[in-house]
Amino acid sequence: MNLSFVETFVWVARLGSFRAAADRLNATQAAVSNRIATLEREMGGELFDRIPGGVRLSTIGQRALQPAEELLRAATSFNVAIRNPEQIKATVRIGTVDSVVHAWLPQFIEMVKVRFPLLALDLNVDTSLGIGAELAERKLDLALLMGPVLRPGLKNIDLGSMNCVWVAVPKFELGGKDLGLADLRAHPVLTFSRNSIPHIWLLRQFEELGVSPPVISNSNSLSAMLRLACDGVGVGLLPTPLVEPMVDAGILEILSVMPQFPPLKLHAAYVDDPENILPSILAVIARDASMGRAAHNSARAAQE
Repeated sequence: MNLSFVETFVWVARLGSFRAAADRLNATQAAVSNRIATLEREMGGELFDRIPGGVRLSTIGQRALQPAEELLRAATSFNVAIRNPEQIKATVRIGTVDSVVHAWLPQFIEMVKVRFPLLALDLNVDTSLGIGAELAERKLDLALLMGPVLRPGLKNIDLGSMNCVWVAVPKFELGGKDLGLADLRAHPVLTFSRNSIPHIWLLRQFEELGVSPPVISNSNSLSAMLRLACDGVGVGLLPTPLVEPMVDAGILEILSVMPQFPPLKLHAAYVDDPENILPSILAVIARDASMGRAAHNSARAAQE
């Protein structure tokens, strides 16, 4: 059985059109039709039902799709396994969030370069909502974000969690006290982007307390929020890895605020493409990088 014909079958099934599959495979529509016809002769039945505007899987096609995808995945895995990783040259489109950038993204990139020296990483930093949407639209190959991204055709790997803390400049005189959210209302709150998981959580906490929320300033640039917190513009609810250097330098101090903010759940999400297993490999590398950061944090806490 010709693997290129199997690949053609999978793409026609995914896209629902011979024309779309031809565009995806850089082939003519006639070539796609011929490949499908050949497969149908070999399998003794039609793989697709013709419908207005395209095709849909027949009963035989539905049974054949998963084995076809597994066959392509096995072929790709074999190809990657026998090739020298130093000779794999490709570009992988990765979307990530500011939290990851300031935590373990440098370690992740370093680990990728060790394994795949010729691999180019096209990085895009945005909100989790924006990155998840781009991944679903197949504009990204891999997303490192607050997840998971629950969309058809996507897989998720748990990357662990990341703690966030409240911080403020010492002149606010909030450090060393047991505080509630109501005690922060005198200052603007500097935190994650609007409609993000942390932002929604914060609004709900104020609502449950029956307390009017303070002015909340949002940005998808946590670096900007950190700078404003350091300049005394407000109190910040920010990822621990981001604020650690400023706390160590005495520019900011960590506040004891109840209720505690729940840790951010991070995931690597990627397109489950049997022809491109690099994103799945990089997702595992991302997990190793995040776990390495977690081990570093545990060691640091033990020393303190």
